[in-house]
Amino acid sequence: MAIHYECRHCRTKLGSINHSDEERLGFHLLNEEERETMINYDDRGETHVKAICEECEKALTENPDYHQFESFLQ
Repeated sequence: MAIHYECRHCRTKLGSINHSDEERLGFHLLNEEERETMINYDDRGETHVKAICEECEKALTENPDYHQFESFLQ
């Protein structure tokens, strides 16, 4: 099953890997709230992870008040 990474702000697809060992990826280190916020599973059993791309990370660094928003791009 694939794990797909997508930017939580701009929805840019960051990449996919064919890997099913969530512990090796560090998912087990997330608390329940972080898991619910960052990780979703679709009907096919594939995992979708919300991350932050370099462009959005730069925008957050330059505009720290954006951290208060779930997504600062519409």
